[in-house]
Amino acid sequence: MTNSFLHELPDDMQRILGLNPQLQDAWNLLTSLAQNEWICWVSIVKKEATRNEHLERWQSDILAGKKRPCCWPGCPHRNEKAKKWFK
Repeated sequence: MTNSFLHELPDDMQRILGLNPQLQDAWNLLTSLAQNEWICWVSIVKKEATRNEHLERWQSDILAGKKRPCCWPGCPHRNEKAKKWFK
């Protein structure tokens, strides 16, 4: 796999990580593919309110030790089967 399938860390997620060392440590323990799933899950939503909800859940789930977003078919940018869920 090439890095062309990996998302860049958005500014808001980067800022949140910088403000929370415990979250940063937990984030750094994830694989790049797991990080990519979280970035895509936070970024793919259209409404700002939904994105804020995703940012909150991302933080609490990572701190709780979760590796990937729950009930997420996967990043549609790198998983052909997940594309059917995002039209």
